[in-house]
Amino acid sequence: MQLWGGRFFGKMDPQAWQLNASLSFDQRLAHQDVRGSLAWAGVLEQAGVLSPEERRQICAGLEAIDAEFANGEFIFVESDEDIHTAVERRLGELIGPLAGKLHTGRSRNDQVATDMRLWLLDHLPALDASLRELQSALIERAEKDLEVVMPGYTHLQRAQVILLGHWWLSHFWPLQRDRERLAQARQRVASLPLGSGALAGVPLEVDRPALADKLGFAEASPNSLDAVSDRDFVAEFLFCAAMIGIHLSRLAEDVVLFSSAEFGYFELSDAYATGSSLMPQKKNPDVFELTRGKAGTLLGYLTALLAVLKGLPSGYDKDLQEDKPPLFAAYDTLMAILPVLADALRSLAVRADRMRDAIDAGLMATDLADYFVNKGLPFRQAHALVGKLVQLAQSQGKALNSLSLEEIRSWVEPEINLEIEPAIYSVFDPVQSVTRRRSLGGTAPQAVRRQLEQAKQVSGRF
Repeated sequence: MQLWGGRFFGKMDPQAWQLNASLSFDQRLAHQDVRGSLAWAGVLEQAGVLSPEERRQICAGLEAIDAEFANGEFIFVESDEDIHTAVERRLGELIGPLAGKLHTGRSRNDQVATDMRLWLLDHLPALDASLRELQSALIERAEKDLEVVMPGYTHLQRAQVILLGHWWLSHFWPLQRDRERLAQARQRVASLPLGSGALAGVPLEVDRPALADKLGFAEASPNSLDAVSDRDFVAEFLFCAAMIGIHLSRLAEDVVLFSSAEFGYFELSDAYATGSSLMPQKKNPDVFELTRGKAGTLLGYLTALLAVLKGLPSGYDKDLQEDKPPLFAAYDTLMAILPVLADALRSLAVRADRMRDAIDAGLMATDLADYFVNKGLPFRQAHALVGKLVQLAQSQGKALNSLSLEEIRSWVEPEINLEIEPAIYSVFDPVQSVTRRRSLGGTAPQAVRRQLEQAKQVSGRF
C-alpha cells in the first residue's frame, strides 16, 4: 500500500525506494503513531467526518494494532514505506476501506513531527531517572569518602589540598545542570504540531488546544508552516545529550588517570574492567574509556543534524528524515552508559594512602602566603615572598616545609619587619588546609557536608 501514488504512472526504482523508506528506524514511533491516530479519530468525529460508529471501528482497529506492536506480533511488509504507512495498511486489513478516512486533513508532515515529540515526552523521564541514579552514586561516594584528603589539580599540576568528597561532588553539579537543561527542553518539546496539515493547516473545525491537552502537550503550535519543519527540539535534545557526554567524559578521564599505576588513587573492580589478550598483568578501565569515547559520538550526532538543518528552506523537506537516527542513537547511547557508570563508580576502591602520600608541602604554599597576610602583609607581597621560599627549597632539593626556621627567617625578615615563629609550620598540615576553606562551596568538611545536603535536596533522590 502506497499513500501517495495516484499521480504516478510508473513504479519507483527499487534502490530509490530503499533510500526513500524510513521504516527501518521510524518503526520505533509505532506506539506514538497509534496514539496520535486515536486522538485524530476523535477530531474527525467532532468535525463530522466520522460517525460515532466509524470512529469506534477505527479506534478498535488502532488499539488492536497497538497490542500487536506491544506483543511483537505486528508483521511489516515490503511495501511499508514508513511507520505511518504500516499502521494505515494494517488498519485497512482489519476494518476495510473505512481506514482511508483516518488521514482526512492530516499529513505525514504533521504526523511524524507529533510522533517524535510524543516519543521524547515518553522517554525523557527515563533518561532523567538514569542521570539521577548516577548523581546518587556520586552522593554515596562523597558521603563515604568525605574526609579523605587528596591533591587538587589545575592544568593537571598539583595545586591545593581538597577533600575527595568535594571532588566527587564536583562531578555531581554538571549533571544537575544537564537535568535542568533537559527539563527546560521538555517545555519546548511539548508543543503539538498535529492539525497543521502538510504546511497550511486543515479545513476542519479542530480544537487544537484541546487536542494538545488530550495528548499531553502544553500547547498547540502557533504556526503550521513552522510546526511541520521545526526540529529545534531534536537539536536541543542532541545538544543536551552532547553536554551530558562531555561531563561523563571528564569524569571518566579522571578515573582513568587516577586508576593508573602512576597515581594509584583508585583501584578498579574486576566487574568493570577488562584484561589484555597479550599482557597477563593488565587491568584496563574499558568502561571509563568507552564512556570517554562515546562523548565524541554524541557530539557527532549533534553536528550531523545541525548540518542538515542549516541548508533547508522553510516547510517540510525530506532531509528531515535524517533527524530520527541521531535522536534514537543519542538516547540509546546515554541509556547504555549511565547505569553501568553509576555501578562502576560505586565499585571503585579508594587508596586513601596514595592520595595522602601525593600531598607535598608545596600544595600548602597558598596557606603560607595566607599566614603572612594574617600578619598584615599585602597578599601580592606575600605571594612573591613565598615564591622565593619555594625557589630556595627547590634549589636545595628540599620540600618547602623542610626549610629550617633560620633559613625562612633569613629570607623573610630582611624584607619585612616581621618575626617568624615556629607556629609557621602548622600551615603545612593538609587537614588544617582544607578545614580553613569553609566558605560556601569550599572544601572544608563542614562546607562539603552542607553541599551534600544541598545535592540531596536538588537531585530529589534521597
